[in-house]
Amino acid sequence: MTREPQPLFVALSQVAPIPLEVALACRPGELLALVGPSGSGKTTVLRAIAGLYRPATGRIRSGSETWFDGETGVVVPPQARAVGLVFQDYALFPHLSAIDNVRLAMRHVCEPERSAAAAALLARLHLDGLEARFPDQLSGGQRQRVAIARALARDPRVLLLDEPFAAVDRMTRERLKEELAALRRSLEIPIVLVTHDLEEAQALADRICVIHAGRTLQTGAPDDVRLRPVTPLAARLMGQTNVFQGVVTRAAGPNEQGRIRWGERALHVAHTGVFRDGERVAWLAPSDFIAFAAQEAQDDANVLSGVVTATKPLGEVTSLTVRLDEEESLRFNVATREVRERGCEEGRAVSLRLMPEGIHLMPPDS
Repeated sequence: MTREPQPLFVALSQVAPIPLEVALACRPGELLALVGPSGSGKTTVLRAIAGLYRPATGRIRSGSETWFDGETGVVVPPQARAVGLVFQDYALFPHLSAIDNVRLAMRHVCEPERSAAAAALLARLHLDGLEARFPDQLSGGQRQRVAIARALARDPRVLLLDEPFAAVDRMTRERLKEELAALRRSLEIPIVLVTHDLEEAQALADRICVIHAGRTLQTGAPDDVRLRPVTPLAARLMGQTNVFQGVVTRAAGPNEQGRIRWGERALHVAHTGVFRDGERVAWLAPSDFIAFAAQEAQDDANVLSGVVTATKPLGEVTSLTVRLDEEESLRFNVATREVRERGCEEGRAVSLRLMPEGIHLMPPDS
């Protein structure tokens, strides 16, 4: 019987042995991606939700049901939490066929419905015809599909995915991501994805939670977190490289742009937020808001001249590094076709424009 969808709430705190100060929520039908460097605590949070790790204090709730409460001593065991967990290395039973791996998670279903339901799940994951194969007879992508089917076989309240595509090749990974995106539209349960792949998080997640050293830094929609990070650290963890220090010289008004000083340069910005004249700030120039400057725009304050020092083809786009002076460089992506048309090889002088609406201000690095 299908369970009533319930939101997931997690608040964990401890100093040792693994520092944690994490708070997150995930609604039914939502996919929340946990991102951060290795050792940041992402998998620890996932294991705590599943009941495989017991934090010192905090609370984990699925709807009105409490799975863990450090103050009252409530600890619901893993097998009673109705959690579907998919590991990076599949964790399938090697001596069981694909359908038997799935059937094993369906003890709540009576025969003969169990076999039919397991076969239907495998078909849903594009594995029909492979039910009798053992894990060593399946490709990496097929094994991960069996693992997802087994996780869903528990009729879970929450689906947890721990680096689910890390062990497969890039082509298989792209197919699995497309299939997960299609599958999740039919799942009315919270889905928490741990990934180190920022592109994967951007493509799949409704919201992203940035974790560093066991602490939640920021949670929000993918573009909010990427383009409007709350700190320079959060910006860098989201893959942003154009993070600099400056000073506000004129706060933006209702109908006027603000200005910041960056070294000897004066840049126009559309928004200065809470920052006032004279305040030191960190500022971000996202790649999305950097473009080649037109000849007639050379007198624009936000047009900067530099020299291409590195080109890195990435398929349809190319990453360019442009050195502005001895200390500062800008990195941004541009269509590979445009790079070829402009002849942007290393050593080429170029002019770039920073779009004021894209410049984002943050508190300075501590």
